[in-house]
Amino acid sequence: MNRTMNRKVHSDTDNKGNRLGAAALALDALDCRLLNEFQHDFPLTPTPYADLARRLDVGEEEVLARLARLQSAGVISRIGAVLRPNTVGASTLAAMHVPAHDLERVARLVSSYPEVNHNYEREHEMNLWFVVTAADAARRDCVLAQIEAASGYAVLSFPLEEDYHIDLGFELRWT
Repeated sequence: MNRTMNRKVHSDTDNKGNRLGAAALALDALDCRLLNEFQHDFPLTPTPYADLARRLDVGEEEVLARLARLQSAGVISRIGAVLRPNTVGASTLAAMHVPAHDLERVARLVSSYPEVNHNYEREHEMNLWFVVTAADAARRDCVLAQIEAASGYAVLSFPLEEDYHIDLGFELRWT
């Protein structure tokens, strides 16, 4: 897959409709360290944020405040484990063909479901892709059906047949 062909469709906005993200924030060296150094090897301890703070030589409150700020600005969407698909709950990769004029609306609809991890546009007939992870197969299928009904477009499900690991950690750089 050519990563340059993909772009995130739905980005968070503030209450005035302005797009938020890395460009809207002044990110400093500590933000960069927090984002880069803990994509892997996040402390799996009773006090992970205190452990991060010690490694960064700051207070736990500082780590929590920065993560909250980065999340509210849409720089990060979540902090949590990435589990092997279908080991806890049920998941699927889904795709839709959505006309360009309706893509933003449908992407917002898709993103409104807590079971949807992310969605993105691809240069393909099936141009909107997303992952649905739910407590069980019945809820996963219900979410797919609700998205289809609410959007007015067919949703195709591509359940996992064989798994393999792709490291999604990327070094982030700011100038």
